[in-house]
Amino acid sequence: MNSVNLVGRLARDPDLRYTPNGTAVCSFVLAVRNPFRLDDDGNPTADFINCVVWQKPAEMFAEGHRKGDQVAVSGRLQTRSYENKDGETVWVTEVNVENLHFIKPKDESNGNGNGNRNGNRNQNRNGNRSGNRNNGR
Repeated sequence: MNSVNLVGRLARDPDLRYTPNGTAVCSFVLAVRNPFRLDDDGNPTADFINCVVWQKPAEMFAEGHRKGDQVAVSGRLQTRSYENKDGETVWVTEVNVENLHFIKPKDESNGNGNGNRNGNRNQNRNGNRSGNRNNGR
């Protein structure tokens, strides 16, 4: 079984790109609290997890989310490689996101009452607002 579930905050704004055949792909980094690794003051640190989402959910995620927003993702871990400009093989491990769930914007956690600026942003890979990817199958 290959299943990953994470809750964290966006470490930077999502990066939306398009493949040569026009498929949307959005990459983002999720900062996830790591209670087992402490900083010098004894506070938990964060792990920074590379994530990627495809097609319509990629466009919707990039349009509606910003650095600091808290989100939950589920998907599968994948490892891939590519050759960089210097001819070196680069290995990448990332979460291929199948379901996205918006939790709250960065502003809301500061108590300023802005709330959810884009309505219900829970999305699955197919662009449906359902949290159930299988839709009864």
